Formats: sequence, structure tokens, C-alpha cells
Amino acid sequence: MLVETVKLSIIVMKLTPELYPFLKRSELESEIVLRHGLEALEAEDAMEIIQYSISEHQKDAYLH
Repeated sequence: MLVETVKLSIIVMKLTPELYPFLKRSELESEIVLRHGLEALEAEDAMEIIQYSISEHQKDAYLH
């Protein structure tokens, strides 16, 4: 099984570039581990990853 680690910005630019301006730099810099590699990723998968990343960064904001 191919495992690949990429920054969220790579996923966004490849599959949902229209969302790039709406994400924070810290979100875009997040490292994402993909079990089947970037080439196997689809737009729906990218949206789930983006939503999860945003919620994770929002949780951190409440802790500070």
C-alpha cells in the first residue's frame, strides 16, 4: 500500500483550488497522510480532509 504525506495546500491546489483563498496559512501547512497516495484522492475526499483540518485548527484556537 502506498502511503504519502503531503501538505494540505497540495491537496487543495490539485482538487479544490477555488477554496485556497479561504484557508488560513496554518491550515494549508498541515501535513496530511494519505493511505493510497495523492493520485487516488478524489474531490469528495479532499472536501472531507479540508473540513477536518479546519475543525482541528478551530479546536486549537479555543484552547489558547
